[in-house]
Amino acid sequence: MADINLKEVTLIVGVVTACYWNSLFCGFVFDDVSAILDNKDLHPSTPLKTLFQNDFWGTPMSEVTGVVGRAELLSSIFFLAAFLSYTKSKGPDNSIVWTPIALTVVLVAVATLCKEQGITVVGICCVYEVFIAQGYTLPLLCTTAGQFFRGKSNIPFSMLQTLIKLIVLMFSTLLLVVIRVQVIQSQLPVFTRFDNPAAVSPTPTRQLTFNYLLPLNAWLLLNPSELCCDWTMGTIPLIESFLDIRNLATFIFFCFLGALGVFSLRYPGDSSKTVLMALCLMALPFIPASNLFFPVGFVVAERVLYVPSMGFCILVAHGWQKISNKSVLKKLSWVCLSMVIFTHALKTLHRNWDWESEYTLFMSALKVNKNNAKLWNNVGHALENEKNFERALKYFLQATHVQPDDIGAHMNVGRTYKNLNRTKEAEESYMMAKSLMPQIIPGKKYAARIAPNHLNVYINLANLIRANESRLEEADQLYRQAISMRPDFKQAYISRGELLLKMNKPLKAKEAYLKALELDRNNADLWYNLAIVHIELKEPNEALKNFNRALELNPKHKLALFNSAILMQESGEVKLRPEARKRLLSYINEEPQDANGYFNLGMLAMDDKKDSEAEMWMKKAIKLQADFRSALFNLALLYSQTAKELMALPILEELLRYYPDHIKGLILKGDILMNQKKDILGAKKCFEKILEMDPNNVQGKHNLCVVYFEEKDLLKAERCLVETLALAPHEEYIQRHLNIVRDKISSSSFAEQPVSPAGKTSGVEGDKIPTENVKEVRSEPRPTQIIKPSDNKSQSKSNKLLGKSTDKETPHKTTKEIKEIEKKRVAALKRLEEIERILNGE
Repeated sequence: MADINLKEVTLIVGVVTACYWNSLFCGFVFDDVSAILDNKDLHPSTPLKTLFQNDFWGTPMSEVTGVVGRAELLSSIFFLAAFLSYTKSKGPDNSIVWTPIALTVVLVAVATLCKEQGITVVGICCVYEVFIAQGYTLPLLCTTAGQFFRGKSNIPFSMLQTLIKLIVLMFSTLLLVVIRVQVIQSQLPVFTRFDNPAAVSPTPTRQLTFNYLLPLNAWLLLNPSELCCDWTMGTIPLIESFLDIRNLATFIFFCFLGALGVFSLRYPGDSSKTVLMALCLMALPFIPASNLFFPVGFVVAERVLYVPSMGFCILVAHGWQKISNKSVLKKLSWVCLSMVIFTHALKTLHRNWDWESEYTLFMSALKVNKNNAKLWNNVGHALENEKNFERALKYFLQATHVQPDDIGAHMNVGRTYKNLNRTKEAEESYMMAKSLMPQIIPGKKYAARIAPNHLNVYINLANLIRANESRLEEADQLYRQAISMRPDFKQAYISRGELLLKMNKPLKAKEAYLKALELDRNNADLWYNLAIVHIELKEPNEALKNFNRALELNPKHKLALFNSAILMQESGEVKLRPEARKRLLSYINEEPQDANGYFNLGMLAMDDKKDSEAEMWMKKAIKLQADFRSALFNLALLYSQTAKELMALPILEELLRYYPDHIKGLILKGDILMNQKKDILGAKKCFEKILEMDPNNVQGKHNLCVVYFEEKDLLKAERCLVETLALAPHEEYIQRHLNIVRDKISSSSFAEQPVSPAGKTSGVEGDKIPTENVKEVRSEPRPTQIIKPSDNKSQSKSNKLLGKSTDKETPHKTTKEIKEIEKKRVAALKRLEEIERILNGE
């Protein structure tokens, strides 16, 4: 091994740093999003063992695994470490040193875990052992083998030792291959004709195209001037004839490669050995991506040239050294080398800025290749992420023109039309994508024929048409069609479960979610959805169990935290309130800008008679959402129940400014105006407004009757009470009040008698009308689904939360609330008796 020169190392590090420093200012783009940002394997909560069960993208290796499984850079490090370790396996007198060999096997395994092509270092080691360490040439090997088979000589001891070392290497390689096959369950990756058109082409197109890709990759190494982040689909036109001029490039390439191979294998000497190792580093690591043994998911990929570029650099350096050693060409060789380094450094600096964002990356790729529909789609995705749907649509449409049978492109067009609220065009685009799918054959499994993301066309189309209530059955048929084509299509079960809930079929929805859970029991969103189903089935205990299961898997599951807390609150069980409070506190920690969390904390505090705490939470909710209907009303109610009626008035004014038709707010305001402010006219306006909106409102009608009585208009009060009694004939207190008024009419002493000491009305305070509960609760509706597959992109994107806030009354009363109502009923009856005594002049 050559000595390491510190100056050379410093120079190399300096040049590399200068070339790549600007890449630090670029963001995560392209595969970085799936492999890093969206990769659940990188979350702290993910068990370490899943790293060995899933691929580079965080997907189980038994499902979508391709040759691009691991990072090239990391694999190359262990690749070189394994080779360097093996070079130390030759001891004195050609003895075997087993420790470096054992270390080599371990490093090969690690390199393979990083990227599958790491296993090819074993071939490098074998070539090194035979032709470098032992110094054999191909003619010498042939001569020795011929003499052995003719019985003229035995195998030399040194060769036997070499065979032992090679057998150990080959056995370890075979073991790694077996493990790898077991991991992917003996299934090759599933690729479509869009990924690698030549792989599904007939003979001789397939062979001619694959062979042409070899000189094309060599040209990228020699002249990396036009680089592209994606070479799939129609990037490289197929070679369909022997007369295609590109076949000449293939012929020249194989001639040049053959000449180098003959030179390196036939002749002894350092030069031939250098060329041989360079060729091995170029050829062997490239084999997994060459389509020679199995199809890969790309036409050309610059990333697979990372290790082969090492051999190419060795070949170039060796050739330059040969030239520079000649005195005539020495200066010229140094000038050429300097120019190559300088121009390539500038090119690298410029290329780095292409990776600044997804938009700049894919736009740079379109400059190189305009025949790749995937690139047009990806530019559209980048614009779509910026909410620039109009521009995104142009690129998606161009993708359909470049590749008319690209299912993903038509799906992208449909999704963009939907985002632009052009539902008719969206449906047409989805139908076009659906028509390009293979026809359904009963009993036929499509997992090996259809890319999983293409099945999303059924999900997207169903999600679109289900907005029309008359087409729900049609949407359900689409979900079932997707499931029939791929029974393990989890998202189809999830979407169908949501639809079945909408169709009021909770039992079938439960079956759909249970099926999805069979496919993924560690999905917190699925457990959450199942909890929603149990709520629809009136099974709150089961719902709470499923909420808890979701929180076990994801302690920060926001909707599970919120809705489980509401469920605990509504259960009426006092022992559950501390946990409900704890979950709501966790929720507002995750969603500090959501007023609903603070409001429900306030409602919990009101239930626990913690008035100051309830006031604090209500105010925080109103601060975040000034028009929060329920928070405004319940804060006013809290003030009225704690002898702070005058503080309630400005809150009610604010409530009625936003919601002029809030009947309970008007009742409470009228009651405070009558009893605290002695503003009979103001109270009268409140009760009259209630009757304008709801002429049959018993409470508003009765309170207006009391106003008439307070105004000493007994005849009007009598007529009013008669009308009120007709609305509620079973309310005994109305009849009694009517009798009192009639007695007063017949009594000449009425003018000197006050109505009541405080002029009280039977209103909200104390719940004087015992048939109505004044508490009003607002909470988030429980969405039936967290990860909604609404218009999935052809590439995975992040998931979103659903749901919007609505006002709603407490759906049912707890045992404690019923007891509170009874207490208020008794208090109301006592007050009515007091009013009757006053009216009777007692």
